Amino acid sequence: MTEQIIEALKDKAIPEKAAFFPRFFKSGPGEYGEGDQFFGVKVPDQRKVAKEFFKEISLEELEELLSNPIHEVRLTAVIALVYRYQKTKTEEGRKELVDFYLTHLEFVNNWDLVDTSCHPILGAYYLDKEKSLFYDLAKKNHLWSQRVAMVSSYYWIKRGEYKDALALAETLKNHPHDLMHKAVGWMLREIGNKDFDVEFDFLKEHYQSMPRTALRYAIEKFPEDLRQDFLKSRI
Repeated sequence: MTEQIIEALKDKAIPEKAAFFPRFFKSGPGEYGEGDQFFGVKVPDQRKVAKEFFKEISLEELEELLSNPIHEVRLTAVIALVYRYQKTKTEEGRKELVDFYLTHLEFVNNWDLVDTSCHPILGAYYLDKEKSLFYDLAKKNHLWSQRVAMVSSYYWIKRGEYKDALALAETLKNHPHDLMHKAVGWMLREIGNKDFDVEFDFLKEHYQSMPRTALRYAIEKFPEDLRQDFLKSRI
C-alpha cells in the first residue's frame, strides 16, 4: 500500500510546486527544513490520497511513510493518522495511535506536519488528562517538539480550556526561533477569539518582554487603536 500511496502522490505532482516548496519550507543548508525533498503536491490532493487509504493502512506501513524523505509523503502519513484517530472509538485504540505518534515524532519535522497533526491527536487525547507531557516537550531543546507542545493546546482552547495554553505560552514566549514566536502568538490570538479578557490580561503582564512577532500575531485582530497601544508600549 505504501507504493500505491507514493505513486498516487507522484501522479498529483506539480513541477512548479516542487521548485517552489524548498524555498517555502526552508530546506536549504542551515535552514530549519534542511534536506527535505518534495514532489510538489498540494495539500488538498494529499488529503484525498490519505482519505482513500487511511482505513486499511497498517501502522507498519504508516511508519514506512513517515520515515520517507519526501515531505508530502510524510504529511500524507500524518493526515492519514489524524483520520484514523478521529474514527477510532475505543480508548485502547486511541492510545495506540497516540503512542505511535509520539514514538515517531522525529519525523513530524516541519511546521505544517506539526500543525496538521498535533492538536487533533495529542490535543484531543489529553483534553481531560494530566498534561505533563507537553511541559516536557516544551523543555526539550528541539524546535518541533516545542511547537508540538504549544500548538497541541489549540484543541483545548477551542473548548474553552486556557490554563495550560497560557502556561506553555509563558514558558515558550522568548524562544529564540521565530516559528515559536508565531506559534505562541497564534495560540494567544485563538484564546482572544474565545475570551478577549483572558488574552488581554496575559498580554498586559507579558507583552513588553515578548518578541515582536509573537506580539503582532497575538494582537492581529485587536482594534487598531489598541494594537498601536500595545506596539508602542502604552498599555
